[in-house]
Amino acid sequence: MKLSKRARANAELKSNDAMEIPQAVAAVKKFKAPKFNQTVNVVVYINLDSKSAEQGVRGSVSLPKGIGKSKRVIAFCREDVAKLAKEAGAVEAGAEDLVAKIEGGWTEFDVAIASPDMMRVASKLGKVLGPKGLMPTPKNGTVTPQVAQAVKEFAAGKVEFRADKVGNIHCIIGKMNFPEADLVANLDFFISTIEKTRPASARGQYVKKVYISGCMTPSVQVKVAQTVVPE
Repeated sequence: MKLSKRARANAELKSNDAMEIPQAVAAVKKFKAPKFNQTVNVVVYINLDSKSAEQGVRGSVSLPKGIGKSKRVIAFCREDVAKLAKEAGAVEAGAEDLVAKIEGGWTEFDVAIASPDMMRVASKLGKVLGPKGLMPTPKNGTVTPQVAQAVKEFAAGKVEFRADKVGNIHCIIGKMNFPEADLVANLDFFISTIEKTRPASARGQYVKKVYISGCMTPSVQVKVAQTVVPE
C-alpha cells in the first residue's frame, strides 16, 4: 500500500528509542498532523495476572490540566440533591423519573453518577447501561455520597480507566494544541496514578511500557522509572 506524503514524513521523524516524558511529548507534537486538533492518547502496559480477581485495575482520575473536553453527566439522587447536582453541571438528575426517561430511549449522556442509596433505583437500568459501560460503580468513583462534587469533576473531564484482559490501559491526556508543559503534567500525573494501582499481589515490574500518540500520528515510547517487587 502506498503511503501518503504525511505518513512518509512521519515515518522519517519516528524514533524507536524510549524518551523521558518531556522529550516524548515534544516528539509527539513534531509529527505532521491532520487538519484538526488531535486527541493525545496514552497506553500503559502493566504486569497483570488476568486470572486473578484481585488484580482488576480500574479507576478514574482528574488530570491537573484537564483533557480539553467536557462530558454530559446525569445523577441518580434524591430530590434535594438533584438541585445541587444540576448546579454542578448535571444535564439531568433524579430518581424514578430519570429511570423512566432512560427506559423511554433517552441516552444523551456520557457518565452516570449515583448516590449509594439510589443504586437500587439505577440497578433497574442494568441491561441498558451495562453494555454501554455507563452503569455507576464504586470502582471508578461514580457511586458516591458526594454527588455534586462527582458531577462537577466528571463534567469537567474526569476520565475513567480500566485495564483490559492483557494489561493495557488506554486514556486521553489532552489535545494536541495543549502547551507541552500541560501535556507533560497530565502524562506524569497519569503514570503516577497507575503506579499507585499496583495490587498487593502483583510481583515483578508493574509498569512495563508506556506509549503516547496523537489519534492519527505515530506513537512514542516513554521512559519511566521502574519499581520492582521481588517475585
